[in-house]
Amino acid sequence: MRTSSMSASQTNTVLLREKQFFWFIVGAFLLLILSVFFAAGAGRAELTVVDLFQILFVCPGSSHECAIDAINHQIVWEIRLPRIMMAMITGAGLSICGAILQSVTRNPLADPYLFGISSGASLGAVIAMSIIANGVISVTFGAMLGGALSVVLMLVLAGKAATQVERLLLSGVAVSFMLSAFTSLILYYSSPEKAATLLFWMMGSFSNSQWHQLLLPSLFLIAAIILFTVYRRWIGAMQAGDESAQTLGIPVNQLRLFMLLVCAALTAVIVAHVGGIGFVGLMIPHIARFIVGAQIHRMIAMSLFLGGSFMIWVDVIARSLLSNQVLPVGIVTSAVGSLFFFIILKRRTKIIA
Repeated sequence: MRTSSMSASQTNTVLLREKQFFWFIVGAFLLLILSVFFAAGAGRAELTVVDLFQILFVCPGSSHECAIDAINHQIVWEIRLPRIMMAMITGAGLSICGAILQSVTRNPLADPYLFGISSGASLGAVIAMSIIANGVISVTFGAMLGGALSVVLMLVLAGKAATQVERLLLSGVAVSFMLSAFTSLILYYSSPEKAATLLFWMMGSFSNSQWHQLLLPSLFLIAAIILFTVYRRWIGAMQAGDESAQTLGIPVNQLRLFMLLVCAALTAVIVAHVGGIGFVGLMIPHIARFIVGAQIHRMIAMSLFLGGSFMIWVDVIARSLLSNQVLPVGIVTSAVGSLFFFIILKRRTKIIA
């Protein structure tokens, strides 16, 4: 009788948690939808909620169908929405990469930026833009090679201690500084005009986003989500430790390397389109974990929606904070992320002490 009552109690607890998770996801999804809607109306062009609703839902094809100013219609559909979509994809992609990196390395400080993946992708993209060509394909390919190089260098530096939190983090930071130095060297030998363009791009911006540029990041994001979902049980087992995962027959080292390369590829595609944006993959997974727990499928889902919403509002702040110019979004995320990073380090210091 006691066993059956305990089993029923555990079942009720699981059902309650699943119900809570469902409503958390619904809330995060609604937050994302509202973020897209209100961000489309944020800017110098004065738009009422009614006008914005008509532009987005009643007359999406043409302003002639409704009594709407053609300029406002064009501003929303040709300028604001592409950058909002790019911001959403960027935030979602970097966030789930952070969640995966933190899980497979059991490192709460793991992030594409801190691990040097963003620096490697930036170096590859800068080389492509400076030496080869400025096309999307060449820049993306260069960024992917740079991201893969950073992963290999990080694992080589970490060596046999690649599973240790501090060693892996320090290796990533060292790789990040080294690759950033090469990027700075290229900027130094570039013309003033080219250097200024590259420097602004490296700080992250959605200003030049267009509808056709969304295809490649979207495809990589979808592919990454599918792969992370397929391997979610193995990743979840690795959260408990390499030893316990190996007892289940999971190829730990191969899986970790594969996940690192997938994250590097997704990060590289994002960097190739919008530049380097740091700390998003660090902050959002921690917030998602606090809300829905550490189970990887829950973290991925919550990180997707929260990351997309977060980056949308970062972009709104970046283009609204100053009246005459648009701030690089990397400045905003670095300002918030550095404070968040300090809080995490302080908490870990207290735990160790």
